[in-house]
Order: sequence, then C-alpha cells, then structure tokens
Amino acid sequence: MNAQGDPQKQKTQADQCISDGAKVLIIAPIDSGSAAAIEKAAAAKGAKSIDYDRQVEGGSAALYVSFNNHTVGVLQGTAVANALKAKKGAVVAELNGGQEDANAFLFKGGYDSVLGPLYKSGALKKGPDQFVPGWDNQKAGTIFEQMLIKTGNKIDGVAAANDGIANAVVVALKAHKLNPIPLSGQDSTSQGVQNIISGWQTMTVFKDVRKEAAAAAAAAVAIVQGKAVPKTGTIKTKGRSLETAFLITPQSITSSRRATSATARTRSTASRSRRMRRRRLSGRLRPFFCGMRHTL
Repeated sequence: MNAQGDPQKQKTQADQCISDGAKVLIIAPIDSGSAAAIEKAAAAKGAKSIDYDRQVEGGSAALYVSFNNHTVGVLQGTAVANALKAKKGAVVAELNGGQEDANAFLFKGGYDSVLGPLYKSGALKKGPDQFVPGWDNQKAGTIFEQMLIKTGNKIDGVAAANDGIANAVVVALKAHKLNPIPLSGQDSTSQGVQNIISGWQTMTVFKDVRKEAAAAAAAAVAIVQGKAVPKTGTIKTKGRSLETAFLITPQSITSSRRATSATARTRSTASRSRRMRRRRLSGRLRPFFCGMRHTL
C-alpha cells in the first residue's frame, strides 16, 4: 500500500490491514507521530510492526530495518573533508534533511563526527548549517542561495544530505557562475551520478534497497512463524527503549569508484526487484503481512 505522503491515508490503510487480520505491519513512516499511533493500534490487536527505512520516535516496533545511516553521514563528511585537505580554513556549509525525519539527524550526526573536530582544530571553518523542510529540493535551492548571499559566495564545500539537495546546490553554483566545490550526496540517483561524472558532485552513497527489502521480508516471515527476527544489534530511538535493528552497510560512490550510469541502472533494477519481492511476499503471507509506504 502507498499513502502518497498522506499520514491520514496511511492510518486508514493500517486500520484496514489490522481489520483484515494482518499479523505484521511493515511501515515506512511519513512522520513519527502518526506512525507511533499506528504501531500502538497494531499492538492492541496483537500485531507486530517493523520500522522500515526510518525510525519511529515513541514507537513500539519489533525491529528497525534500514541502512547504517550514521555511517552514511561519515562517508559524506569524509569525502568533503578529504577534498578540502589542501585548503586550510575552508568554509563548509551543511544542508541537512527534513527535521521531521529521524534519519536526517543520523546523517548529520555522521558527517558532524568527521567535520566537527576539523572545525575545532581550524583545519576547516563551519559555515551556515540548516535543515531543509520536507527534504524539498526547491527549498534547498532557496536556502543555499541565502547561504551564498550571507557568506558573499565564500562557501568552499557542502555536506548535502542527499542527491536532490546536492543538485539544488549545483544549480545555484551554476547560476552564480561559480566553480564546482566539494559536495556530498546520497541515494545514487541518476542526477547524482551525472553530477559526479561531470565534476559537480564529489560523491554519493549507494544503498542497495534489494538488501533492505529482503531483510524486512525475512523479519516479517520470522515474526509470523514465531521465530527470532534477524538483527545486527540495537539502536537508540527517541521516546522508547533501545530498538532491535538490522542495519545494512552503505557504499560510497565517487568518480574514482566508477560512478557511471550503470549505478543508476542498478538502482532501477533494485526498484523492480523490490516491487517483485513485495508482490511475492504479499501473495505468500496474505493476510498475515501488510507493507505500507509513504511515497512511490
């Protein structure tokens, strides 16, 4: 099921799943408040929940399945820092994801763990730092334009939370007739890969959604069968005790690591694989399993 970014629609879908007797809900939360309410309602009917891709603050899921998002941020910060090694005191701006998304804080925590000590030592200088509401690329462009005005175009690198935000930076730099600067990204999108190939983006992060979907499916099957869920450890989730987690290692993609259009094709294949896996799993477990996404 796909709620198309509508929290109320996702709640209605969840209520229907529970009413139909689903034993497991795999939830890609739109926001923590509505998702936590869904998980509470599911638990009251004896159903388990799995947090998919994003943490649910105050939730009660049996498992969180995602990538190691702190590591994503570390990869982003490391790439920007390495590209600025020869420029002491270089100004680094940070364009974070949406504050409504717990992952945005994990990414930021990752790149801040790399950049923070460099700010403190003077190797780099901390520039403007702002979250982008709703991960909106247009808003990201406006925010970065304001950053350029504030600094007099003196921004030497950007820790951008994903490829869409990074592309907004690229568009702004080109509009101001400025040169490329070290710039991170994430998601290995077609646009991100193209920006790497053309020299406008330093790196992106590839997250193999086939592995993520497979892990969530395996966990759902295990729960239905009364077995222990697969896990890699635990993670701190705001508003609840430590949450059991299955975290997958992401991969940094740069021009030196063959960032070609093949990477984008891999993501397309992964998307098809995820749809096929969802159909197969749904057919095998119905009515025991219900997966809910927030977007296409």
